[in-house]
Amino acid sequence: MVEEIYLTDSYVKNFKAKVVKVGQDGVILDRTAFYPGGGGLENDIGKLVIDNKEIQVTEVKRQDNEIVHKINGNLSEGDLVDGIIDWERRYSMMKLHTASHIIASIAYNKYGAMVTGGHISPEYAKDDFNVEDKNVLTNIINEANDIIKKNIDVKVYFKPKEEALKIPGIVKLMGRNPPDVPIWRIVEIPGIDIQADGGPHVKNTSEIGHIELIKVENRGKNKKRVYYTVKS
Repeated sequence: MVEEIYLTDSYVKNFKAKVVKVGQDGVILDRTAFYPGGGGLENDIGKLVIDNKEIQVTEVKRQDNEIVHKINGNLSEGDLVDGIIDWERRYSMMKLHTASHIIASIAYNKYGAMVTGGHISPEYAKDDFNVEDKNVLTNIINEANDIIKKNIDVKVYFKPKEEALKIPGIVKLMGRNPPDVPIWRIVEIPGIDIQADGGPHVKNTSEIGHIELIKVENRGKNKKRVYYTVKS
């Protein structure tokens, strides 16, 4: 099994790894800090360096229980490489990702609303909620910004599935089946939110900055989409 470095430390920008397989779709490493995307969060990009030669990593995806790195060059099985994450892109998505958890928690706890879909890119995020009044989402963004200012540490830890399932609201995405694995990764913002989640997050809410509402769209009955970004 590949060592997924981002699961325990989202701040690793550079790492050493060995190429264990070369396939038509890309290369597989014995360990990686590249997030393969998932849960609406886009994948990382960056580069692999070998003998002072830079090979761009243009896409990373989970495929057949492996993490495949699509590259624009050639590598061979057994090659030792230095992986370098596009940190500006990653960090932007980390801030938006943690912001999305705060927003989802307020929607769930105060308004009984759940996320029905969403996407996070480096530039902005969008989330769909099963709410009727779009003003609710504006209020949620304002409340989320108040929480960010409290400088709350974000905790990441692991729990057996049976224990995690006992936590109310552990999965806040409507229609999402709980992870079918024995050990769940939990992301907790104490007093605010706790969710099963596999993606990178910031260590403290203060790193998010300020959530800026872009717009709210009506996507049908009891379905509103909110677009937002973060500013320092």
